[in-house]
Amino acid sequence: MNDIAEKFASLEAVVSKERGDFSLFALFLREDAPDRWDLLVAAPWASQKRDETVEYLVNEIKSHLGPQELINLSRILVVEPHDPKVQEFTKAFPVEHGRLEVWDSIIFGLPIRHGFIITAKSPEVPVAK
Repeated sequence: MNDIAEKFASLEAVVSKERGDFSLFALFLREDAPDRWDLLVAAPWASQKRDETVEYLVNEIKSHLGPQELINLSRILVVEPHDPKVQEFTKAFPVEHGRLEVWDSIIFGLPIRHGFIITAKSPEVPVAK
């Protein structure tokens, strides 16, 4: 199980360098979707064009991790980094480029059996000049 976390952590590092930092990058195994993971991402660049972001992530998963890892996903969710729920989550589970493991939790109102939080940090606030 931890193998998937390692693979997606390496993907998160690659995508962060190419596109910019994530506020949230996490894998969750919901109780109602056994054996299929949700990839939840939030980044300023990602929420601007969600469909393009999902397509980009699908292509990156295929090219960096292989098609089998894409089959392991139930869905890819792109959320707004400034959403209050995301802000609350990033404060509760601060991690960057890591692998914080969670078990049997309620996350964003969904029962989660297992999860890996790879990055959860507040988005950078632009500095006024």
